[in-house]
Amino acid sequence: MSSARLTQGDVLRMSSLFVRTLREDPAEAEVASHKLLVRAGYIRRAAPGIYSWLPLGLRVLAKIEAIVREEMVAIGGQEVHFPALLPREPYEATGRWEEYGAGLFRLQDRKGGDYLLAPTHEEMFALLVKDLYSSYKDLPVTLFQIQTKYRDEARPRAGLIRGREFIMKDSYSFDVKDEGLDVSYQKHREAYEKIFTRLGLEYVIVSAMSGAMGGSRSEEFLSPSPIGEDTYVRSAGGYAANVEAVVTPVPEAIPYDDAPAAHVEDTPDTPTIATLVAVANEKFPRPDRPWTAADTLKNVVLALVQPDGTRELLVVGLPGDREVDLKRIEAALTPAEPEAATEEDFKKFPQLVKGYIGPQALGPQGEQIEVADGEKVPAIRYLLDPRVVPGTRWITGANEPGKHVFDLVAGRDFTADGTVEAAEVRAGDPAPDGSGPLELARGIEMGHIFQLGRKYAEALGLVVLDENGKQAVVTMGSYGVGVTRALAALAEANHDELGLAWPAHVAPVHVHLIATGKGTEVYEAAESIATELAARGVEVLYDDRPTKVSPGVKFKDAELLGAPLVVVVGKGLADGLVEVKPRAGEAEQFPVADVVDAVAGRVEALLA
Repeated sequence: MSSARLTQGDVLRMSSLFVRTLREDPAEAEVASHKLLVRAGYIRRAAPGIYSWLPLGLRVLAKIEAIVREEMVAIGGQEVHFPALLPREPYEATGRWEEYGAGLFRLQDRKGGDYLLAPTHEEMFALLVKDLYSSYKDLPVTLFQIQTKYRDEARPRAGLIRGREFIMKDSYSFDVKDEGLDVSYQKHREAYEKIFTRLGLEYVIVSAMSGAMGGSRSEEFLSPSPIGEDTYVRSAGGYAANVEAVVTPVPEAIPYDDAPAAHVEDTPDTPTIATLVAVANEKFPRPDRPWTAADTLKNVVLALVQPDGTRELLVVGLPGDREVDLKRIEAALTPAEPEAATEEDFKKFPQLVKGYIGPQALGPQGEQIEVADGEKVPAIRYLLDPRVVPGTRWITGANEPGKHVFDLVAGRDFTADGTVEAAEVRAGDPAPDGSGPLELARGIEMGHIFQLGRKYAEALGLVVLDENGKQAVVTMGSYGVGVTRALAALAEANHDELGLAWPAHVAPVHVHLIATGKGTEVYEAAESIATELAARGVEVLYDDRPTKVSPGVKFKDAELLGAPLVVVVGKGLADGLVEVKPRAGEAEQFPVADVVDAVAGRVEALLA
C-alpha cells in the first residue's frame, strides 16, 4: 500500500531522550532481537517474560498497531476494548478455566471471587454480541481489539518472542450461516497478508491445529527464522503445514495369511533400538536384507497430565527409526499435556518392563479395569502410529527382560485403542497431498486464524432469530496477530553485527541526524536541517549531545538504534557538504542547500 505524502514530523533530541544505550549484551538474552532491543533502549526487563516499554520501543509498537488497525478497519472491523482482568464464570462455561491448566494466571479479589488475566477473549466477545444483538439482520459483524494478554509460560524465552505479558490484536467474526463464516475467514486471511506485507515481514501460510481454541479450519502465518519455535514443512508442490498438523499418509494394509507365527527369542542386553538391531542381525539374520530400526516397533511410555492434575499413562507404538514429537502429540491430545513417564509411574504398572515393552500387555490386549456400570477400559491406553497398519510385521518387546518377539503382526497378534500423530516428521517424508517430499524449516508464529464454528456460541447461549423467526446459533471466527511478537520478528529479521536496521514503515524515526564538531556552526546547521525536515513530515532523531560525547559514540548509537537514514553534519560542512547514508549502504555528499530536499525525497520513496 502506498503512503500519503509526509505531513508534519517531529524532532527527538538525544540530549533529552529517555534512553541509555548499552555496549554489552544482557546476560539473559539469547537471540539477536532480545539483545539489541535491550541494548538500544527500546525495552527493559521487569521480570522473566515481562518488559517495560521505553519511548523508542513505543514508537515502533504504535506504528505496527496502526498498520494492523488500518487493515482491520478496511475489512469492516470495529474496534472495542475489553479489560484484561476478567471473572471466572464465562471461562468456566466454555471449560477453559480448567483446560488452560497452569498457563492461566488465576487470582482472587478481597471477597474471594475468582478472576483471571485473560490469555484471549473469545468468551467476552461472544457475550458482548449476545447482550446487544438478537436478529440475523444484525449480522455479520466483526469486532477487534488490540489488548494486553497474559499466559503463565513455564519457560519464557527470547525476549518478546515468548513472553508472559504480550500485546495481541484479536478479532472475531459473527455470522448466522457457515457460508458467512467462510467469507469472514477469507477477508481476515487477505487482511493478514496485507498486514505482514506492509510490515515488511516475510511470511508463509501453513495449515495448523486448532488446539485448545477448537474449531475446524485453522492456519498460521509464520515468519521464517532459525530462532522460531514453530517447525513447519513445505513441499515443492505447494503443501505447507505446521509440523503439528501434518497428517501421515497411511500405507495400504498387507495380507498376512501366510505370515509366520510370532516367536519369542532371547535378546540379552538389548534395551535400545540400536542394540536390538545389532543382535537381530547377528543371531537372527534374514536372507533378503538386514534388519533395521524401521523393522522394530518402539513402545514409548508417556504420562498425560490433565488440566485438573489427574495423570494417565499412555503408550505410543511407532517404528523404531522414529522419535516421539511431544508437540505433535500434545496438539493431538489437547488439553492434556504429555511428559515422559517417571519411575513412580513404572512402579504402578509392573507389566511395563523398561526396554522390552510390547503391545501384548497394552490396550485391548492388556489388563483392564472396571469403571462405572461394569464397563471395562484398558489399564494402559495404547495408540499406534498410522504407519503401523494391519499386516505389518515387527520385532518388539516380549515384556520380559532380555526377550523380544519376532514376526508380531499388526491386526493379527495385536490391536490398539486408536492411532495418533505422535512421530517426528522428517525431511524427505512424502507430503500428505502427494505434492512431493517435505522440507523442514522454522518460523516465528505471527498470526493465527481459526474457524471456531459454534463451540463458544453454544456454550454461552449466543443465538439470534433467523429469517424464519427461529433461533439459530451464531458461528464464530477468531483471528489473532501478535503485535509485540511482530516487533521482535522485525528486529530479528532486520539487524547486522552493528545493531538494528528498521524498515522505514515501522522505524521509530526516519532519520538519525548527527552533529559532530566543536564549532557552533555545526550545531546551528544541524538544528536548521532538523527543523526543516520535521516541517516536511520527516521524523528526526537529532543527536545534539555536546562535544564531550565523541563522534565515535554518536556513530555507534546511530548504528545500534537503526533508523533507515543517517545524516551527518560534520567536517564536510567547511566545504558546504552534508553526508547522507542509508543504515546499511554507501554514503553520499550533498550541498547544504539541497540536503533537506534529498533526504525528504528518500524518506518518501522508502515509505511508498
